[in-house]
Amino acid sequence: MRWVSPYQEGKRLEARLDMVDRLSFTDEETALLTDAAFFERKARISEKIRAQLEDTRQTLREELTHTALPEMSDYDSASAQLVKGEHLESFPYQYLDCPKHFRGTEKRTFRTLFWWGHHVAWAWILEGILMRQYKKRLVDRFHMVAGRDLELSLAPTLWEWKRGEGFTLPITHDRKAQIAAVIAERSFLKIVRFLPLGDPRVQSGALAELSRDVFRAMLPIVTL
Repeated sequence: MRWVSPYQEGKRLEARLDMVDRLSFTDEETALLTDAAFFERKARISEKIRAQLEDTRQTLREELTHTALPEMSDYDSASAQLVKGEHLESFPYQYLDCPKHFRGTEKRTFRTLFWWGHHVAWAWILEGILMRQYKKRLVDRFHMVAGRDLELSLAPTLWEWKRGEGFTLPITHDRKAQIAAVIAERSFLKIVRFLPLGDPRVQSGALAELSRDVFRAMLPIVTL
């Protein structure tokens, strides 16, 4: 039998205890795990979000019938997608892309994201051959979109959904020069509007109307 020093034995015991801590459930976790009502409520909430996103899809499709967007190859204004997941930074989420256009580096998509534990976010996701036009319109029509609670994403990726310092820059009337300088160096644009989940308009189920209003507020950036 190989001799084990007290130090080695202590380290092994520490490792076993660490594993127990990692694998065992706390009292709070056990209470949640055994709370069937919690999962029933979660399922009902998810169904309501899905229904609101379906209403939003219909509302946005109606908006698109009288919206003049620049021509793009293989672009279909009726294209849309509903997505549901559980792991956007460990939080559940559901989103609607309408219109949806992803063709390699060509992107022109309006996303309505419901991110549990965070906020509702709406964003135009823009990249590709029309970038010069989008940047020019943002600058030329700046005061049409400024002061409407819109924000410019500063993240190095299109798929970041946090807000605040280092993540987004509010589009306010006094920031035209600053925002023009920022977008000049970027290969894509993401313009976002956030709303807390506790906002009465979200609670009342008015997601479709909210999405329409945000869509209209951002249109000067993407329309002819």
